[in-house]
Amino acid sequence: MGYLYVLPHSLPTLLLLLTCIFGLSLGTELGFVTCGSVLKLLNTKHNVRLHSHDVRYGSGSGQQSVTGVTTVEDSNSYWSVRGTRDTMCHRGTPVKCGQNIRLTHVNTGRNLHSHYFASPLSSNQEVSAFGDEGEGDHLDEWTVQCGGSVWKREEAVRFRHKSTDALLSVTGEQYGRPIHGQREVHAMSTPSQHSLWKAMEGIFMKPSENLAGSRDYSHLHTEF
Repeated sequence: MGYLYVLPHSLPTLLLLLTCIFGLSLGTELGFVTCGSVLKLLNTKHNVRLHSHDVRYGSGSGQQSVTGVTTVEDSNSYWSVRGTRDTMCHRGTPVKCGQNIRLTHVNTGRNLHSHYFASPLSSNQEVSAFGDEGEGDHLDEWTVQCGGSVWKREEAVRFRHKSTDALLSVTGEQYGRPIHGQREVHAMSTPSQHSLWKAMEGIFMKPSENLAGSRDYSHLHTEF
């Protein structure tokens, strides 16, 4: 299934349509995050949501910038939970603690990415959005760090960049124009309260069930 490009004003309609077609969870009855889900991620220390937009860094890599925003309603804060290039993440399967995933920005189709460029404000490790139509490279992979067997929606988790071992973080630095007030998102080697994230608003793919009542993921091969 090809990646969907979504205009900001059409996203709520798309979410409702997908709910009807695929049997998604918009409420709280699904207590864990699943592959194929589309969600917002809240940094619990700074109360900002992971965000991106078609604005490039003026330094470092020059790639699409990733920031944190306080606005709840902004559609540029939606990310799709996907598998890696080497390991498929079957739609509706609970994401395991320790699993490697990609987070793809819904509105631009670029993946959450990091590398050894310095971030523009704090000179920590830069975090950007990279790729085309959901496909980038090995630097798009993040390991979900959580306390149990699966990523629970109520739990604050960390995302460790697989290639550089740094953690997705916010420490409060704010940008000026043209993205005034948005916070710098970067990666840091040491875990702290700045690197805790919680799944918030979105749609969550429900696991399918076979007639015997057991979970059946064998036919879910297409990623959203």
